[in-house]
This record gives sequence, C-alpha cells and structure tokens, in this order.
Amino acid sequence: MEHIITPGRIKYIRGGKVEGCIFCKDSIREDDLVLHEGETSYIVMNKYPYTTGHVMIVPYRHICELKEMTPDERLEMMNLLEMTIGALKRELNPEGFNVGMNLGRAAGAGVECHLHLHVVPRWVGDTNFATVLGDVRIIPEDIKATRKILLASFGKCT
Repeated sequence: MEHIITPGRIKYIRGGKVEGCIFCKDSIREDDLVLHEGETSYIVMNKYPYTTGHVMIVPYRHICELKEMTPDERLEMMNLLEMTIGALKRELNPEGFNVGMNLGRAAGAGVECHLHLHVVPRWVGDTNFATVLGDVRIIPEDIKATRKILLASFGKCT
C-alpha cells in the first residue's frame, strides 16, 4: 500500500470553525490567494483545490442567493469567468473545465451564505485511483506556486 503525505490538509482537518467569512475582505479573507480584483467581484485561488488551478470568482457583497445579485455583479462574474478561463488556458493548458456553484449545504456548499463560482481546470485522466477509491485528491503543485504562474495572466507582477 502506498502512503500519500499531504501535510497542508492537517490544518483543515484539525482546525476549528473560524469566526467570520472567508470571502469577505473585512473579515478573514486571505489576500495572498487573490489573483484579480474587479469592481464588484474578485478571483481567488481555492485553498483546498480539486485540481491544480482551481479558482473561485466571488462577489464582494456577502450575498446568499442568486436573486440578491445586481445586474452589474452578474455581468462582472461572467466577464471574470471569461478572463479566468483564458488565463488558465494560457498558463496551465487544461483540456476542459468544470464551472459551477454549490447552492446550499445539501449541494456541497462549504461556505453556505456567500455565493461563489468555482472554475476547475480538467485534464483527461486527472481523476485517478486516489479520488475514486480513497476519497483523496492529489494536487501536484502548491497553490502559491500555481498562483505565481497565473498572476502574469491577470496583469500582476509576481
């Protein structure tokens, strides 16, 4: 049997529930994971990615339901989605993408009351034995290293 050591996950496993919202800038958002800041929304690396390059597009406002979004927020999220896919294609060369929202705990939302859009780059064969049999994801690159690669496509210096 092989062992896969993922020391970065232990903080998540052992950590208690942190007070505040991980997406709100005035709360506990981790600014060092942000790739781009727009007018109404921003793009951020997912701290616990499904694959390398997994990012999220998040409105600044703490809103729980789609009906609460303004037309400007909806439009910018779609524009940021287009920007994100372009950057991921240039820098990581994925063969496809999963894009979506988990609305509510039953749908898998880890953060229930702050809408966010997941953008997950995919490659043929990226789901392997560990995910299928062991309920484990293997991410071959640290998210900070991936962020450094992606920043060039979002117009920031590293």
